[in-house]
Order: sequence, then C-alpha cells, then structure tokens
Amino acid sequence: MRATRPTGRPWLLTAIAALITAVFLLPVLWMAGTSLKKPDRILVAHPQWIPAPFTTENYATAFSNDTLPRALLNSLVISCGVVALTLVLGVPLGYALARLRMRGAGTVVLALLIAQLLPSIVLAAPLFILERRAGLDNTYLGLIAADTTLTLPFAVIVLRPLLRAVPVELEEAALVDGCGRLGVLLRIVVPVMVPGLIAVAGLSFLLGWGEFIFGLTLAKQPDVQPVTVVLNSFVGQYGTSWGPLMATATIIAVPVVCVFAIFQRFIVGGLTAGSVKA
Repeated sequence: MRATRPTGRPWLLTAIAALITAVFLLPVLWMAGTSLKKPDRILVAHPQWIPAPFTTENYATAFSNDTLPRALLNSLVISCGVVALTLVLGVPLGYALARLRMRGAGTVVLALLIAQLLPSIVLAAPLFILERRAGLDNTYLGLIAADTTLTLPFAVIVLRPLLRAVPVELEEAALVDGCGRLGVLLRIVVPVMVPGLIAVAGLSFLLGWGEFIFGLTLAKQPDVQPVTVVLNSFVGQYGTSWGPLMATATIIAVPVVCVFAIFQRFIVGGLTAGSVKA
C-alpha cells in the first residue's frame, strides 16, 4: 500500500505563525527595551529597539517608590485568593450544572455566558456600594470577591464540559459503595479533571494579577492596593514617567510569563478538552 504524502506546506504555516507571534511580541520587546534606556534616550526622534548602552536606572527609580514592593505582595495575595475562591465555588457549581437535574440549569448557564461579556467598569459601582455597606472595601477579601465575579463564570463554562466527560459509571460505583455526592466529587471527579483545574487556576491567577478597575475603585489604602494601581501612579497630570512605568510593567509581566511557561501544557490541554464537549 502506497504511503500518502502530506499535503500542504508546513514551512509556510510555520513562517506565518512566526510572523504573527513576532507582531504580538513587538510591544513586549519595546516595553522591556524602554525600561533599560536612559531617560534622555526614551523620547528621541529615532528610538532604538535595543538600548545601547543600557541602564537599570529606571528600575531603581521604580523601586524607590516604597509602595511597589507592598503592591507586588498585595497582588500575589489577591491573585492566590482569587484562584482559591474560584475553584471552591466553580467546581461544585459546574458539577451541579453538569450532573444534577435542576430546574433552570440552562438559564444559569446562559446567565454565566452573559456575565462574561460584562466589562469590569460596569460592575465596579454596584460592587463598591455593596462592599461599602458590608465593610469589605479596602480589604483583601473585598478585592478577592470582586475579582472572582470575573473568573467564576469562565471557570464554570470551562469545567462543566470536563465534568460531563467523566464517565457516569465511576460515580455510580462510588455511590453504590456508600460514598455521598460530596465524596464522589472530591474523591472521584476532581482527581480525573486535574488538567482542567490547573487551566482554570492559571487563568484565574492571571486575571486577578492584571485586574485594575476593582483595585482602583475598591481599595483606597496603599496597604491593599494591587500593583496595577501603582503602575497608574507613574501617569501624572503634566506628563508620564515612561522609564519607571515600563520598568514596573516589565516586573509585572514576569509572573505572567512564568505561569504560562510552567503551566502551558495544562492550560492548553484543559481549554481544548473543555471545547469539544457540551
């Protein structure tokens, strides 16, 4: 039997993918390069892509702001809290929508889909009023709860197909052996869908790390403000401190790159698995 030769031009597809990737990476390269330029070389008529000579003066200026280290810690606490709360709420809700016959389940799924379309600026004012009355403004818990309103709909939409893909026979066998619904979820279902959980956790961390609107409106005290708010402080009424701004932005981007580099296989696998089952 004659072996069929692959059709198409793989090198052409690779070249197109490399070109698209380069276009998306150009702003990142410009950001990192600007952070290493001397202040008098940033706004010149003929800027350089690669600074020569480079300097770390902008990073020193950025860290001279006493609020930056605290803001980085705040963003880490908030992002980890968002991951934990999203998984604690998203897994049971996704399981209920996938397995239990509930009246109005389709309406809940539709509401979650619509919730993903709402920008954070629309939710900022209602959340500010609610958290102000509940005493949660200027607290980690308030920011974590606000950010979770953005990550929870996404988590349920991704986890629901993964949960439906778990064989029902495994759950029925556990129920026959005397395991309750909670035990089935924790002992049988959750271990099977670990890649999906890692995908949701990784993207929830990134959303919590980069959220700006809630950090600006719900946290007025520097003790709890995320690093994105500190980034905005370099934009003033009479000008922008581009060097420290780009240095801070580069520092903020490092955890994002690390998360994607470490969990790339799980994130892509989890999202792909969730897209083929309804």
